[in-house]
Amino acid sequence: MREIHILGKETQVQAIRASDADRREWLAAAPRCPELNEYRIVHCGLMRAKMPFEVVRLNLSGTFFFACFEGKGQVLIDSQWRTVRAGEACVQPPFIPNALKASQDASWKFCWVRYQEAPRSKPLVSLHSPALGKYDATMLRLAIKGLHAETLSVNSNATAMNWIDLIHKYVLTFAHPVGMDERLMTVWSEVEHHLDKDWTLQNLADIGCVSREHLRRLCTSALGRSPMEHLTFLRMQRAASLLRTTNYKIAIVARKVGYANPFSFSDAFQRRFGWRPSVYREQKS
Repeated sequence: MREIHILGKETQVQAIRASDADRREWLAAAPRCPELNEYRIVHCGLMRAKMPFEVVRLNLSGTFFFACFEGKGQVLIDSQWRTVRAGEACVQPPFIPNALKASQDASWKFCWVRYQEAPRSKPLVSLHSPALGKYDATMLRLAIKGLHAETLSVNSNATAMNWIDLIHKYVLTFAHPVGMDERLMTVWSEVEHHLDKDWTLQNLADIGCVSREHLRRLCTSALGRSPMEHLTFLRMQRAASLLRTTNYKIAIVARKVGYANPFSFSDAFQRRFGWRPSVYREQKS
């Protein structure tokens, strides 16, 4: 993969940024709203994208939330291109490659919120955050439009903060879903504390007291991943955190996240992050 930034002549952007530090051309016209820093939001906005729109970021340093409200396009999720349609959203953790591209001639309309997170901070994404799922973007879209209008007018700090509170709240309704099936919560809470265990689909189903097929249905519906895909996601996230925050040898990191063979771990890590673990560690340090 390589860094790509192609908006295209017909793509329209309406963004708000936290500071003037980001001098990229596509954000140059975006009004500044320092209050976004209260939630570590670096920018958010609305986009009407058309081909040849394509953006690839190899080193996204914060959580990226994305919600589509018209049309459809492609988003890189768990190292695979997946179609995101109107009425769907996804949330992606920091420190992984991030990519979007238009997939048809019609307009693809979406809103986004981009956070900034330090390597040692706890990311917005949790073990219960969906990779891809249903989401009504209406309220988030209106809140972003309200903040944009506010920053272009009187720019009252208190009023801007009200809009930002709403924006963050609407992101959390997807990233931290309430009412998740208790069986899923039991399964993944147990796995999170024992990622080094040799988990099988049957093990996971036994913890949730469901059949393997029913567990697949529950996970796919709630998280947008199969059980084994979500297990790999959790392992890779823990491995990335260990590589950023400790001096453990690669073989030790591999064992701590359930890989007896460090070469298999290295291959799996590269598929997810685009770098070998040793290179990833150098990049983040």
